[in-house]
Amino acid sequence: MVIVRYFAAARAAAGLPSENIDVGDGATVADALDAIAARHGEALRRVLAVCSFLLDSVAVRDCATPLRPGAQLDVLPPFAGG
Repeated sequence: MVIVRYFAAARAAAGLPSENIDVGDGATVADALDAIAARHGEALRRVLAVCSFLLDSVAVRDCATPLRPGAQLDVLPPFAGG
């Protein structure tokens, strides 16, 4: 299981602040993103296309990064402001 936390526009598109998702052994960040996009539909899929991601508080540079059970994946849309 992976904990997914949504922020800003991702939270609005998903309709919830966080959720637990089941991913199989050997799953990657890309697998988790596919699963949440399938669960929440096109609105979230569009937001995911412009998001950055943190895996256990570390920036994800490659969506082929493997997930470990209990990992926390943060979904961060672009932020504006200063």
